[in-house]
This record gives sequence, C-alpha cells and structure tokens, in this order.
Amino acid sequence: MKDIGMKMNTTGRIFLFMISYFIIVGICQYFGTLMAGTEFGNFDYVETSTEQLIISFFDLIGTFFIIWLFMKFVDKESFIELGFQTKNRLKDFIIGIIIGLIIMTIGYFLLIYLKEIFFIKVNFNLEELIKSILLFTIVAIVEETLCRGYILKNLMSSFNKYTALILSSILFSIMHGLNPNISLFSLFNLFLAGIVLGLSYIYTKNLWFPIAMHLSWNLFQTLLGFNVSGQDTYSIIEFKTNESNLINGGAFGFEGSYLSIIAEILTIIGIGTYYNTKKTLNTV
Repeated sequence: MKDIGMKMNTTGRIFLFMISYFIIVGICQYFGTLMAGTEFGNFDYVETSTEQLIISFFDLIGTFFIIWLFMKFVDKESFIELGFQTKNRLKDFIIGIIIGLIIMTIGYFLLIYLKEIFFIKVNFNLEELIKSILLFTIVAIVEETLCRGYILKNLMSSFNKYTALILSSILFSIMHGLNPNISLFSLFNLFLAGIVLGLSYIYTKNLWFPIAMHLSWNLFQTLLGFNVSGQDTYSIIEFKTNESNLINGGAFGFEGSYLSIIAEILTIIGIGTYYNTKKTLNTV
C-alpha cells in the first residue's frame, strides 16, 4: 500500500508540474515572441534563426523557473540535484559530443552511398553557425533538464528505474507530437531517442552526458543538411532527395529514418553494456 501511495504521489506531482510547466513556459514563450516580433500561436509562420534563438531563450527562463520552484518548495532539494554536478564529468560531455557526431556523419555518408540523398553545395555562414550552436545548446539543456533531470528523476523515486525510463521516454516523444511532419514512425523514433538520452541518467543521475549527446545529435544533424525533428534550420551542407522515404527520413529528418532506429538501438546496447559492466566490476 505504501508503494502504491508513493507512485500515486509521484504521478500527481508530475501531473501538477506539467500543467504548471505549460502555463509558465507558455507565458514566457509569449513574451519571447513579442521580443522577437513573431506571431504567437501561428504555426505557419517561419521564424528566422534570430527569432528562434530569442524564443528559445525565454523557453529556457520559463523552464528553469518552474523547475526551480518545484525543486525548492515541492521536492525540497537544491536545483543542482537534478544532475548538474560537474566533478569528473568533462569526459562524459566530450564522449556525448563525439557519439552524436559519429552517428550523424556515418548516417550522412551511408545515405550518400545508398543514393538516398545527393550533395548540392556547401553554405558556410559563421553568424548562422554560431546561432545554431547557441540554439541547440539551449534546446538540449531545456529538454534534458525537464525530461531527464526532473521527470525521470521523480519517476525513479517511485518506479523501477527501467519503468521510469520508459515512461519518461513516452512523455518525451509525446511532447514532440505537434512538430512539423510528425508521424507514428517518427514518434517511435523519438521514444527510442528518449531511451538513449535517459539510459546513462538512471545509472549516474547526472545530466552532462545526455545534454552533450542531445546537443551533438541535433547540431550535426542540421549542419549536415537534415531537418531536426521536422524543423528546418541552417545547414552548412545542403542536399536533395529524389523522394521522401523511411530510409532518408524525408521532411522529418534523420530521426524519421530506419537508420536512426538502428543507430539508437546500437547506442542503447552500448551504453547499457558499459554501465552494467562497470557496475559488475565495482561489485567484484
């Protein structure tokens, strides 16, 4: 009965948090659109990179504010306990960046080899590159702090860590449900991405690896010419496809492809094997 009560308490807390999150972040995004000069709630409006960056910054403010409120007054913990401890975490951050880079580079050249995509030109713009780095850094911090740092952390307090990981990954996928060019296939792909990003957290309760990999995954995906979760942003490399399909990912981007699923499954196996082996060696 105690376990059931704890699970209900956790579920209720997350439900309350999500309602509060959408209200507070919605208000912040509204002010962000005012500052950027865009139309709030107009899904047909195509934002410039500067406008996206401004709105994302207000998204970051709203996310951190609501999480800080809940951590202080509901969870009774300090904000850093979400997983922002930095001691001995530089290696994790670097590895996260490298994994994302390797996956996207292999995916790009494999699709070139399979003649699923065709190189057009290089379009280097330093200002746009800096904006992209800042934008996807903010996106990675916001989504990882929210989905892994707060939601997964809370679920782990009442559920088995693997059950908590699955539940948080489902929420992560659903939260992208209004993205352009979304489909059931790409939602499943995003669910697997949630598993990839959350797997290290259930062992370390630290956010620096998932933040780094999330940043790297999104950034190199867009720089190599893909859409990111259905959204078109600046690319250094531009390519074309003869047709959109589940091999090249089509309008949703690499995350809408079979290659993404293969990469995510292999990464899940690699991360899980690493931490389970490490755990076994530490207990010997």
